[in-house]
Amino acid sequence: MKNYFLLAIATLYVSNANAQPGIVEILALNDSLVQVSVELPNGNTGSGSGVVVSKEYVATNCHVLANAKGASISKYRDSHRPIALKADWKHDLCLLKFDGLPFKPVAMRDSLNLQYEEEVFSLGYPVGNNVPQPSFGYVKGSYPLDDSVIIRTNAAFGLGSSGGALFDQQFNLIGITSFKSPGSQGYFYSLPVEWIKRLFDAPDIISLNTNDIPFWALPLEQRPYFMQIVIPYQNHEWASLKEIAQAWTGQEPRSADAWYFLGLAEEGESRITQAKENFTKAQQLNTRHLDAMIALSKIAYTQSDLSALEQLKAQILPISQLQAEVIAEKISDLKNH
Repeated sequence: MKNYFLLAIATLYVSNANAQPGIVEILALNDSLVQVSVELPNGNTGSGSGVVVSKEYVATNCHVLANAKGASISKYRDSHRPIALKADWKHDLCLLKFDGLPFKPVAMRDSLNLQYEEEVFSLGYPVGNNVPQPSFGYVKGSYPLDDSVIIRTNAAFGLGSSGGALFDQQFNLIGITSFKSPGSQGYFYSLPVEWIKRLFDAPDIISLNTNDIPFWALPLEQRPYFMQIVIPYQNHEWASLKEIAQAWTGQEPRSADAWYFLGLAEEGESRITQAKENFTKAQQLNTRHLDAMIALSKIAYTQSDLSALEQLKAQILPISQLQAEVIAEKISDLKNH
């Protein structure tokens, strides 16, 4: 695959299981996941993952297929070659078409309906694995883009998992695992189900050749703001982060994440009053923005604001019992000193 600046695949695996499905439930989804293999022009081979979305179609990332000489899917040691392709190269979403597949299609749920901190899990074929591997986590971001949203989670996925599945707790497909940000603390992004549904109506093509670049691999300044902020944030480049976040809030004033990252930039520059205002704005825009509430709790603790901590604990408890307990410890600490 291509070595884009923003990696299309991840190199990490984490498990954040809480009330997540067990192995029996996950194995039941095995029939809906396939490996995608491609023959590259240089004679090498590449691989990715795919999701059976109907009896005729397997969804995967276009960057898995782009400019390959040929492609196939495999399952239970059987191989199937597609008869056509539907491609949205710029959005990095492709549908491989078959004469009929002996696999079970997944149920799908619109990505627009997802909530922050909703439990999710991904399934894909990391390199070296012949069965789908799960990774558990939560929805951490939802970013409007072209009539749907890009989903950010902390359910990591590994090399070979591009084109894999992101599921909710009812085993509905909610996204296609697609790319991660650079850096050791990568952000993991999935493409929305709405784009799959839209692609069903696209014309069939037979060529895998393209000159189009997916939106996430464009030059940095042309990428969405939610991607531009990652490196400055990770590198503690607060002035740069602030500039990007201010542009983001100007363009998308109702984006909770835009105000949250502006708050982080202000906090990094020790402008605590301004940071608090921005974190509060983020929470007002999205009452499930756990990260903003955690940031507010840290400020409240340093300011010995017991009332604010009590209020935040009550707001966080329905979302994360663990984080509510952390705040309870801070409250206890302040009361004992």
